[in-house]
Amino acid sequence: MSEQFLDLVLAGRTTDVEEAVRKAAATESMPRFRQLAADDIVEKNGPHDLVTVADRAAEAHLTASLTALLPGSVVVGEEAVHADPAVYDALRGDAPVWIVDPVDGTRQFVHGDPGFCTLVALARHGELLASWTYAPALDEFAVAVRGRGATLNGQPLHAGSPAPGEVLEVATSHPDYTTPDQKRALLGLVTEGVAPRPCGSAGLEYLAVARGALSATAFSWEYAWDHAAGLLLVTEAGGAHITLAGEPFRITGGNALPFTAARDAATADRILTLLRGQ
Repeated sequence: MSEQFLDLVLAGRTTDVEEAVRKAAATESMPRFRQLAADDIVEKNGPHDLVTVADRAAEAHLTASLTALLPGSVVVGEEAVHADPAVYDALRGDAPVWIVDPVDGTRQFVHGDPGFCTLVALARHGELLASWTYAPALDEFAVAVRGRGATLNGQPLHAGSPAPGEVLEVATSHPDYTTPDQKRALLGLVTEGVAPRPCGSAGLEYLAVARGALSATAFSWEYAWDHAAGLLLVTEAGGAHITLAGEPFRITGGNALPFTAARDAATADRILTLLRGQ
């Protein structure tokens, strides 16, 4: 049964997962959007790292529905890992893994900003197979399947390339999530022809790259739930990603940071050169 489902996903049959993601948002997230009470919001590691009742309820909903779709699979979710860091080790195991961020952009969600999304990716042995990015308040749903391209609301996504001489807009990590060395690397983007800005929801920044509305990202943290769905989306839309060590980003961790995802390989190489201070 598990192998049959994986085959269906790789053949582009992703509708069951889409329905599960939509239902989780409709049941758990959207009824609480702009309806949160003060005690529905908790700081985890500081004022920019929040969790709400919607995050926890949506992750529990997705954990039940996704593992039912793929018996024998496991879930690595942001809130589950916060409660038990050992859950993250499943990314290196043999079972298929659902990588889940129930509300990516919790800060935006808390402030009533529609710029948040649900991120789900399916991986096995550290390899991304498919991903789903759903922004319910914006009515946008992007899907990527390894080797089969990416779509947004059913239409093909193509990242394209920046026009010659175009200023490169780059979404970057918040300073709170950077080490001194990473801050120095990101300062390399403060140069002529590049316009860095703080990122919002990581998932929606990746979607912006995949649709050609953002030149690149430059991020300094590596939690798989923030990056897995978006990296496959960008790759299948024709983009590229690379770490400070000149290697592709690994969802299992141990990456040299910062890393970039960009509309094309040339743009990724340029951002990498600037991050290295060259």
